[in-house]
Amino acid sequence: MPADSSPILDENLIYQAAPFTDADMLATHVSGLVDSSVSEYGDKPAFSCVLPTGHSATISFAELGRYSDAVAVYLREELGLKKGDVVAIQCLNTLAYPVLAFGILKAGLIVTNLNPLYTADESQHQLKDSGAKILFLVDVFGHCAHEATKGTGVQKIFKLSLLDLFPGVQRALLGFALKYVKKSVPNFAVKPAGTFQDVLNAGLKLLDKGQNVDEYLDGVEPSDAAIFQYTGGTTGRSKGAELTHNNVVANISQGNKVNASKYEKGKETMMLLLPLYHVYALAVGALASMHTGTHIVLVPVPRPLSNLKVVFEKFNITILPGINTLYLGLLQEEWFINDPVKTLRFCYSGAAPLQPATAEAWEELTGAKIYEGYGLTEGTCAVSTMPLGQKRRTGSVGLPLPGVEIRIVLDGKDVPKGKNGEVWIRGPQVMKGYLNRPEATAETIENGWLKTGDVGYVDDDGFLYIVDRMKDMVIVSGFNVYPTDIEDVLTRMGGVTEAAVVGVPSTATGEKVVAYIVPETSALTDKSVMNYCKEHLTNYKCPKIVKFVDELPKSPVGKVLRRELRDIAHKEIDHS
Repeated sequence: MPADSSPILDENLIYQAAPFTDADMLATHVSGLVDSSVSEYGDKPAFSCVLPTGHSATISFAELGRYSDAVAVYLREELGLKKGDVVAIQCLNTLAYPVLAFGILKAGLIVTNLNPLYTADESQHQLKDSGAKILFLVDVFGHCAHEATKGTGVQKIFKLSLLDLFPGVQRALLGFALKYVKKSVPNFAVKPAGTFQDVLNAGLKLLDKGQNVDEYLDGVEPSDAAIFQYTGGTTGRSKGAELTHNNVVANISQGNKVNASKYEKGKETMMLLLPLYHVYALAVGALASMHTGTHIVLVPVPRPLSNLKVVFEKFNITILPGINTLYLGLLQEEWFINDPVKTLRFCYSGAAPLQPATAEAWEELTGAKIYEGYGLTEGTCAVSTMPLGQKRRTGSVGLPLPGVEIRIVLDGKDVPKGKNGEVWIRGPQVMKGYLNRPEATAETIENGWLKTGDVGYVDDDGFLYIVDRMKDMVIVSGFNVYPTDIEDVLTRMGGVTEAAVVGVPSTATGEKVVAYIVPETSALTDKSVMNYCKEHLTNYKCPKIVKFVDELPKSPVGKVLRRELRDIAHKEIDHS
């Protein structure tokens, strides 16, 4: 980044990033980002999907545009949805995912993304809270459909497949193998209203009859919600961040202003194994990369990491967004060590801290630098990034994006460079608020400033460092895990008097969950606790270690001293 665009500190201790104006905006609505990419890159490959078997399929930018148009007209004309209605997607990284997401947005509707690994309880909460009317659900998790939608506003469920948009014969043969040979596709718990192919076929017929897609955005303002992206909290259940069209377009435009000139337009290939239901992958991975004509290779089943071998063999991957645990894991894979990928140009790390040792070992093996950034759901995605070509600064998450202002606040006062405090940000990507939660919104956003809950500092050159978390969140493989969610489940289990959850470092997943339990009876076992959690929680939220104690450390007023408990855990729990 040029010297004159580096952050400066004003007299109010506000770190001001490079300027960002309306002229820097790439579109007014998210769908405009898609349409411009379709127009510019046409028949070039837009998305591919690669299965662990090595079978793959590809759609072009032109096909992406037409298919997403078809989804839009189906939702509005066949289903009768109105501007602002909510449609949910619960799926792995398949070719159907971006087509659906972009189609929903073209229709003037709101998309909400659900983790397909959610339990029925977790899915039900988000579907009900978001007000979703339609659910697109992948078949490998269809057994939870009935319980997940009970008591919600979901009117129809459509069935998706890992094989959507694969060639017909290949789709039929692989589908038979998945369902009857590998038995990885359970029976759908409800009768679906149709499949993705049904939606696509019906929508294409409407397009052929002359239905106009553009009219669906009439009355949809840039300040209107585009995505309800759910994120947890230190108390209560997950909350929906209202991300507007302006938020999403601004955040992508900010990144474009900093780094897009470094890409070879229409020639880059990105491997995207981060899940599209996560804002990091959907915004920075899919939408931002499309603007540069990047071919995005989706990986629906990235574990075990040996599944990635065939992806690297089939495609010349030049861009890899990931997290510390991905890079660390690949560095431990014999096949990767013996034949390291040499086509990589840009690797990104976010969602969890990047360990310096991992970054150094990765660069030594592959020759590619890992550029670390910082963001959060409430800030749409990215807040800061290390500009491409900059020398890596150990521990830094880079410079604030254009248009971003940063304050470091401690005890209600701004602190100078080099001093730790809570990171506050202000910029065009800050969410509208939490859906249905005005009090939580007021606690988090003050006069336009988003209180991130993260502790950090800014150095003399304006580079941001994140050193700790004020919240008690645990990050497992890049996913946010909130102790209160797990404690709520544990205390509902018979035989548990009290429970407290903390995270400890893990070389495998970044952090792992440890549960401390005060039992009512000696009959309670760690195995029974873990089995109970598996019934009620997504796998990455489940405790990996269960410790039984006589009492939990508490303050004079009875509050559990989580910091003290965390210190105990760090000393007595192995960090593997």
